[in-house]
Amino acid sequence: MLPASYQLPAAVVLIVGGTIACFFGFRLFRIVLALSGFILGAMLGSSLFGASDTSFMLGAAAIGGLIGAGLLFAAYFVGVALAGAGLGVLAAHLLASATGSDPGFVVIMLSAVVGSIASMYVQRYFIIVGTAFSGSWLLIHGVMASLGNRAALAAATKDIWVFYPLSPAPGQGWVPYAWIVLSLIGAATQLGWTGGQKGRIVRRSRKRVENMKSHS
Repeated sequence: MLPASYQLPAAVVLIVGGTIACFFGFRLFRIVLALSGFILGAMLGSSLFGASDTSFMLGAAAIGGLIGAGLLFAAYFVGVALAGAGLGVLAAHLLASATGSDPGFVVIMLSAVVGSIASMYVQRYFIIVGTAFSGSWLLIHGVMASLGNRAALAAATKDIWVFYPLSPAPGQGWVPYAWIVLSLIGAATQLGWTGGQKGRIVRRSRKRVENMKSHS
């Protein structure tokens, strides 16, 4: 929740954060975590005050944002697990939407657990896919908010509980397709260019080989 006069700055933050996450998520994963933590913390902090208390709202947003950024920046492994859990929950929602039903609480929890466990085994690819999909959604959300889309503006500045909705533009059927296409482009960009070839797991294996050579 932010005052109406801060709608455009909020949209710009979403655009910048979404672009970094979508196309540079793996290489700059700690920065992406910090940005995500800042956005989430700012939204949680600002929701403690009403729209009339602008000074307190902005102060709470700044403090909450810094706390959120610090926590996620320091908690690398937690961030990886959360990315996997988020993808698992997202997959459950997409499958349920395709069948015209809503996923139950047990299904969501199991999807989150499976996603978080799987993410720890294939960290590089989970980070790339997770940041590409989440970043592209933030990017689309920010662009639509900057262009004046009411639903996106409400999610970006008024109601924290719809800040990251599955449908920021009701009635605009092109949004999910644009999201998928942009996400695939972001993932392909990271896999082929910005993500490099040195995932965290690869670096460990190389270090082991170097240590074995040095001891021999």
